[in-house]
Amino acid sequence: MTRTQHIVARFDIAEYRLCRGINRGAGLRSLRVAMQVASRLGDGLVWYALIGLLPLLYGRIAVRPAMVMAVTGLLGVLIYKWLKHRLVRERPFIRHPGITLAMPPLDRYSFPSGHTLHAVAFTWQAVACFPELGWVLVPLATLIAASRVVLGLHYPSDVLAGGALGAGLATVALNFI
Repeated sequence: MTRTQHIVARFDIAEYRLCRGINRGAGLRSLRVAMQVASRLGDGLVWYALIGLLPLLYGRIAVRPAMVMAVTGLLGVLIYKWLKHRLVRERPFIRHPGITLAMPPLDRYSFPSGHTLHAVAFTWQAVACFPELGWVLVPLATLIAASRVVLGLHYPSDVLAGGALGAGLATVALNFI
């Protein structure tokens, strides 16, 4: 076990109680189904639709923001995949039998949350350019982030790290809009 993996393992143990408490929500059928829907929306389809619809809804002024959002999305994938394969943090349901898996994962490792990274990055950029979208996108991004922990797919720190990375990418990207 590398030094980094040892540090990650210590974080896993420290976060277990909080993660388990949030994951108990998956035991409530209505909450579990709502979180599964939110998580599926965060798989990418809703963001591809948003990027494609912005120029249709707002015309030429939305072309550049949509293009920058697409590039941000690609950078986000590269960053989170690199981190996941470098840090190899096992998902909570793998590491802790007390965590209930309520939806199949897209991959094996959990840190950082790519769903949250993209939800925050795209929401931040879209709302900065088109504030009237905030009433839909902010709650959606929040639900996507929460769903990852409720469903047993991520630790809270995975989601916080994904959100921070998404905010950082969005902040940099806004300089190009």
